[in-house]
Amino acid sequence: MSSTRQQEHAKMAPRPSNAPLHGSDADHGNDASAQNNGSYEKSQSRKRGIIGFMMAMPPIVVLVLFVGAPVVLAILFSLGYTGGLNQIAAEIGTNVHQGSPLSIGAYLDIFQDSRFIRDLLVTLVVTIVGTAAVILITTSIAVFMRMSRSKAGGLLAGLAVIPLFIPVVIASWANLIFYQPNGFLRSLFAQFGIQAPIWGFTTIGVIIASVWVNLPFSMLMTISGFQSVPDDLIDGARDAGASTFRIVCEILLPLARPQMLIATTLTAIGILGQFTVPYFIGPNAPTMLGVDIAKYYQSFNRPQQSVAIAVVMFIIGIGIAVTYIVTSVRGDDDAAKE
Repeated sequence: MSSTRQQEHAKMAPRPSNAPLHGSDADHGNDASAQNNGSYEKSQSRKRGIIGFMMAMPPIVVLVLFVGAPVVLAILFSLGYTGGLNQIAAEIGTNVHQGSPLSIGAYLDIFQDSRFIRDLLVTLVVTIVGTAAVILITTSIAVFMRMSRSKAGGLLAGLAVIPLFIPVVIASWANLIFYQPNGFLRSLFAQFGIQAPIWGFTTIGVIIASVWVNLPFSMLMTISGFQSVPDDLIDGARDAGASTFRIVCEILLPLARPQMLIATTLTAIGILGQFTVPYFIGPNAPTMLGVDIAKYYQSFNRPQQSVAIAVVMFIIGIGIAVTYIVTSVRGDDDAAKE
């Protein structure tokens, strides 16, 4: 009897705080600890997310107020919304189409104007030719620099980057002075009895200046792409008897493709939306759409049509960006298949 009573008292006695847990008690303790740790980590992660969101809010608010909202209002204004913040521009401007609720009258005005169609074609030609020339020049310099490893390649790359440190206004004025009828080029050729071409106030002069202004960024991107190609691949191809042309076409260009796509896209968008270069160097007509926007808004007092032209340029820019994305995705898919 005494032993039985002792066992019962032992079961009823409280467990010491430092006594080890055994069996199911230990499992329950581990589960509770894991749950506490999990809830703590979730709360900390939630706090970090809230803090990060609050830190990102100021620039987001600035973009929404000073970029997003004006863009939306401008697009609505081009579609005939003349209320709210668009009211003053609608009252001052001429040939303003008021929608009920929307209208495409401003777009019909510009597309029925032969001057706009002519300037649109000039803008596309300058963008395509200028971008192609920039990529051709930068790729040639990058290939020469990568394959020769000579000082001449570095010198050419350095010269191509110089326009990066010259304001566009100064560069445009310098190009105009160089190519105008009494400029440096014709004066130099006249010393030898040769009539040099006049490229000031011409579309050709706009293309030349656009190439010169947009060289630096494309040069840096293209060089970084070619320099990232490992030397082992080039040396291995040379040891296998591959020619320089084959190395460039089958090794350098495919591996530098992402950087070249970025350079091509940003160069095309930059040339498309430029204003200073065609304003200084280009003729009064035909001109590029960037200059047309200013003319329609200031000289013709047709703000709705000027915004419509800006929307057309915006759509073309989106098309260039979409082309870049599609080409990049296809390239990644082809690389994955190989």
